[in-house]
Amino acid sequence: MLNSLKNTDFPVLHRDRLETLQVNICYQCNQSCQHCHVDAGPGRHEHMDGETVQEVIRFLGVSGVKTLDITGGAPELNRHFRDLVKGARERGVHVIDRCNLTVMEEPGQEDLPEFLASHQVEVVASLPCYLEENVDRQRGKGAYKKSIPALRRFNALGYGLPDSGLLLNLVYNPLEPFLPSPQHSLEADYKRELFQRFGIVFNRLYTLANMPIHRFGKILVSKGQFDQYMTLLKGAHREENLSSIMCRTLISVDWQGFVYDCDYNQMLGLPLRLKDSPRAWLSDLMGVDLQGNPIITADHCYGCTAGQGSSCGGALAQEEACA
Repeated sequence: MLNSLKNTDFPVLHRDRLETLQVNICYQCNQSCQHCHVDAGPGRHEHMDGETVQEVIRFLGVSGVKTLDITGGAPELNRHFRDLVKGARERGVHVIDRCNLTVMEEPGQEDLPEFLASHQVEVVASLPCYLEENVDRQRGKGAYKKSIPALRRFNALGYGLPDSGLLLNLVYNPLEPFLPSPQHSLEADYKRELFQRFGIVFNRLYTLANMPIHRFGKILVSKGQFDQYMTLLKGAHREENLSSIMCRTLISVDWQGFVYDCDYNQMLGLPLRLKDSPRAWLSDLMGVDLQGNPIITADHCYGCTAGQGSSCGGALAQEEACA
């Protein structure tokens, strides 16, 4: 799969000023979602250790990075997760927790919403549909019934409410090998349905295209749909999305401290290039200005520029139809 993705004609890209440090703190997860490009699940045991977490905190203190984006797996399952949040907030860094919601039912996570609220952590929560059947089909039976009470708990703490300062954003991924529906109209549907059914409110909906990597890529291959999906992504490529894609202002750090241009490259083993070094540690970037550095690209990058575009912050553009 990687060999076919590396043979690419994707446009050449270079970095802008670094703004976001995205840290994949563990690959372990209490779920095994079909669309997961990390191939995360209960059987994964890769966890960032305390020393590397402290290295991340040191980097935040000297780099001028404004946002720490913590992801996984289920990042909260790493026992150093809360130390990382506290260390970042003490340095005035905005923190995002990419939460799957159901992790709150895991041992030791009962007070997770209160901890996040007390440190004003932005929650970006996975909810691939507002319908139970679709959520359970993608994330496993019972995921929906666990997610709804979790969202209501966040609301009870002020998350998603006007002027609370506590951001609650949801993430949608298509169930099938299609591009996401237009973000603005799907967000309106989510807000209407979740409020009418459960009284749930939230700030924004982010629509993300599924990447043909690991679990989702394997599903495409098994169904004979991989080439068809890549043709869809390439055919929907929009040049105007290139200026806004996340890899220009973000770097991704894996559980060992190695650095990549994005989380997708991390999963493909395509490290960030730093001068003549074939593989860079986060410590190698202390005091280094990455602006102008070349970005490693492959065919999966078309997933970020297709249609309305896709990034960790949702769609890059608005359009009438993308499917």
